[in-house]
Order: sequence, then structure tokens, then C-alpha cells
Amino acid sequence: MFDQHPKPPDSRWISVIFLQGEHAEDVLGMIDRSGPAMARQFLRQWDYGDETTEAALTNGYVYDHIPAGKTDRTFEDATSPYALTYSTQFRYVSLLRRYPVAPEWEPAPAPSTMPAIRTHHAADIWAPPGDRASSTAGHAVAL
Repeated sequence: MFDQHPKPPDSRWISVIFLQGEHAEDVLGMIDRSGPAMARQFLRQWDYGDETTEAALTNGYVYDHIPAGKTDRTFEDATSPYALTYSTQFRYVSLLRRYPVAPEWEPAPAPSTMPAIRTHHAADIWAPPGDRASSTAGHAVAL
């Protein structure tokens, strides 16, 4: 009835650049004058390859689908790894790049119903076992 392991996506989308407000005005004007393909080509200059990919992965700007709201327009074609989304109403522009998913991608396992078993003592974060003295346990310490 329910698919326990959904088919992993072939690719995801990473954010290359997001411009909003006055920073987006020039690009939105370019879209009006020359079309979204020209704006997509212009924004590609902010894609620094692996550096952009690492920044997106580190900061969580990775999406299974092109993020777009009801007022957004999306420009994508099969010949380009880039997609452009923009909103003239909310004055923003976003360029995304397709990012292939590694073949070893697997969905996270279902959470266990068993409680986690602690394998270390709470004091491990403060002192190595050899430096703990049971003779001073329970005694007040003045700082």
C-alpha cells in the first residue's frame, strides 16, 4: 500500500544565487527586455562550480524540486542544467543548478522505537576516566 523506500531522485537542485529587492531590479528588467534565457545566462557568472556546490550543501540550499511559489515564474529547459525562478510581485530572482545525486544515495532508516543505549559516562565530557577520583564525588568545589 505505501512505498517504504521511495525511488531516489536522479538529481536535486542547488541554489547558485538569490537576489531580492533592489538587488534583483536589474535582472528583472533584463527579463522584461530580453527574456528569461538572457537573465539565466547572465546569472551563471555567479556559479563557481564545486565552491557553489559545497556552499549550497553546507548551508542547506538543496532541493528535491525547483522551489517555486504561486506567484513565481519558472524557466527551465532540458538543454541546460540551470533553472531560473522569479517573481515580479515580490521582486526576487533565483538561479538554481541541477546537482546529480550520488548512486549510493539511500533514504534514512526509519527511527527506532528502542531507546538509545548510552555507552559512555556523563563525566566523559569533563575528564578522562583516569583523572576522575571517586573520593571527591559529592563534595562541594569552590571556584
